Amino acid sequence: MAKTARRRQTPTIKLARWKWIGKGPQDRALSGEMIGRSKAEVAAELTKQNIVIRRISKKANLGGNGRINPNDVMVFARQMATMVRAGIPMLQAVQVVAESLKKPAMVALMQQMISDVSSGSSFSDALNRHPKHFDRLFVNLVSAGEQSGALDQMLDRLATYKEKVESLKARVKKALWYPTTVMTIGIAVTMLLLIKVVPEFESMFQSFGAELPALTQLTVNLSELAQRYWLEALGAAIVAMLLLKISIQRSPNVAYRMHALLLRLPVIGDIVHKSAIARFSRTLATTFASGVPLVEGLDTAAGATGNKVYERAVVQTRQDVATGQQLHFAMRMTNRFPPLAIQMVSIGEEAGSLDAMLNRVADYYEEEVDNKVDALTSLMEPVIIVVLGVLVGGVVVSMYLPIFNLGAAL
Repeated sequence: MAKTARRRQTPTIKLARWKWIGKGPQDRALSGEMIGRSKAEVAAELTKQNIVIRRISKKANLGGNGRINPNDVMVFARQMATMVRAGIPMLQAVQVVAESLKKPAMVALMQQMISDVSSGSSFSDALNRHPKHFDRLFVNLVSAGEQSGALDQMLDRLATYKEKVESLKARVKKALWYPTTVMTIGIAVTMLLLIKVVPEFESMFQSFGAELPALTQLTVNLSELAQRYWLEALGAAIVAMLLLKISIQRSPNVAYRMHALLLRLPVIGDIVHKSAIARFSRTLATTFASGVPLVEGLDTAAGATGNKVYERAVVQTRQDVATGQQLHFAMRMTNRFPPLAIQMVSIGEEAGSLDAMLNRVADYYEEEVDNKVDALTSLMEPVIIVVLGVLVGGVVVSMYLPIFNLGAAL
């Protein structure tokens, strides 16, 4: 019943972007755009600003179209921190931020929050009704900020945290996608040569009436296989990837094994490992510095690691800390955290500056990820050139071998 009541309090609001033309003080011509529910609402808002309206026309309807990404949430947190620090009331602050947004999905989300706040809900409650966009860490820190009277500091801290985490994610994605993309293009070019180019050479070789070199015969055989089964192979590869993705999403065991396999990969595994340590440290530092109890902070940090292996390790750490163990000892017992991180956490616990030490751990491993990604990029470039040369060059050379042999015979 409670959930039904909440849903009734936050109906879907239809918004539109309105273009207006009018006159301001001293008959100065003004024009602009405004987001609102109706023409009358826009006119009322402009009248409050002492603008004489000449014309208002609807430019476009706004729905929930578009995808809200973490960067949108980070910008929202930064803007709200500025508004709250300036002493603007919460409802008006959300309205001002909504006016500055251009993405329809974010505007629709802000309007739902305006409806929640105007009906008496707290800012944290309004955020909590959108768990897809505002995670538990975001809601908990905002709630703590409301209770302590330091909401602007909490929002600033959240914005900084989101910025660092997303930057780290982008670097890890670069390490994973760069070689994958280039190798995929190389395989696609090779398949194109086998399917379209090699058959043309094959018809010419048949007119020679001589036995083909072994490398050329191998390429011709591969070409015949590619022509017959390329569509089936492509379909099987797509189906296999989709099945793997679904299995990872639905089966915790499959997800854990894939993440464990990722950690064992050369170079890339080390990047993922250091990234998980950095994200864990940054999240726990943010929650602990905000006054969240350590056990609750570990619960939040478990889901922020981005790796199921480390998520399970943090959950185990949380259980040990809840029974009275020190954090550094609980981390050591998982056999997952590196000695440097454990030692720095131990120093932080003894000195009473755990959040500062965790932030230093995060800074160190983020820098390590940066260095590893740069090293991987430098290492992969010559490797990729060699692999592409072998794939594409091998096909080309094998096609010209019979011609070279024929020239030598003549």
